[in-house]
Amino acid sequence: MKCIIVDDEGSARAIIKELCNTIPEMEVVAEFPNALEALKFLKNNQVDLIFLDIHMPKLTGVDFVETVANPPKIVFTTSDKDFAIEAYGYDFILDYLVKPISAERFHKCAKRIHNEFQKADINLEKEGALNEEDHLYINIDRRLIKLKFHDIQLIEAQGDYIEIQTRDKRYRVHSTLKKIKEKLPDSKFLQIHRSYIINFSQIVDIQDNSVLIERNVIPISRSNRPELMQRLNLL
Repeated sequence: MKCIIVDDEGSARAIIKELCNTIPEMEVVAEFPNALEALKFLKNNQVDLIFLDIHMPKLTGVDFVETVANPPKIVFTTSDKDFAIEAYGYDFILDYLVKPISAERFHKCAKRIHNEFQKADINLEKEGALNEEDHLYINIDRRLIKLKFHDIQLIEAQGDYIEIQTRDKRYRVHSTLKKIKEKLPDSKFLQIHRSYIINFSQIVDIQDNSVLIERNVIPISRSNRPELMQRLNLL
């Protein structure tokens, strides 16, 4: 977790940095005596968290928050206890630390930060799982047939048609390898020849210039072999 500290007091920056160093997942990548320097830094650098003093000359912490587009998560640090309610009006404000900051209070803050980032990671994983399709539909005699990706073993080009081999059936579809390749996840499928796409997880054996998928021997072209070898989990 990359952090920066913005505070006009050098002693305050030193204390916060020392506290951050007690949390293994926190890395202080920069510190600034004013918000203007921090703004310049953020134009070319990404951070996960900012420890931000509220009362600073030239540009206050509040002004800073309203200036930054898509601000990262922020923890306000200040001697002003009365600002707490207003600070929590921003959804990206994770905590409000009143100086002098004790180690106990900082560790409570660190736990809250950890939980917030963990929750965000879980939500991203769920969103990715929902967005990732696990199937496609093929048109056979005006019927739409659903094929799960994990059931597809290989796809072979045959003129203006392709043949899709599953575990228990072979489907002939009017299409091209190029079209179906665009619908297949790269993480699961690989084109190993101008006429063949294979399900990478279905490989039984590889010998010389061919792969074995169940009882099907599929040729590997010279141009596609390097990518295949790169993706193998070799011992």
